[in-house]
Amino acid sequence: MGAARAGAEQGGAGAERAGAGRAASEADSAERATAGGAERATDEALRALAEPRRRAILRLVASGELAAGEIAAAFDVTRTAVSQHLTVLRNAGLLTERREGTRRLYRARPEGLTGLRRFLDDMWASSLDVARRLVEAEEGITDDEEHASRAG
Repeated sequence: MGAARAGAEQGGAGAERAGAGRAASEADSAERATAGGAERATDEALRALAEPRRRAILRLVASGELAAGEIAAAFDVTRTAVSQHLTVLRNAGLLTERREGTRRLYRARPEGLTGLRRFLDDMWASSLDVARRLVEAEEGITDDEEHASRAG
């Protein structure tokens, strides 16, 4: 019975390890899903902003809330076309829609651009780092010399 009990205890420890492994795997999956979700949101924002009229609509509602009719009046296209543009911008998380009676009011969501802003900031930082390394290579500056000159 002692051997059976020891085996059960070891099995219990193995189950705990397996459970911990599953929890870590689920956490990794959740992190990837969040990263994937952020990347999808950035892609949607880029697609939405690729169309010049949508950028113009976003500029119109950047400083305040406007009714769909007011937005449509600013463009030489049908209300249906403007409505489709508003839907794309809303689905991309760049606009909020509020209903007041029969009117639909739209306002820009600056936080909808967060993922795109982060993407551009990362690209810009990376480009600046490459440019810095190229200049340092041309000047013959090594990382050790650079750190020494900053410390001194």
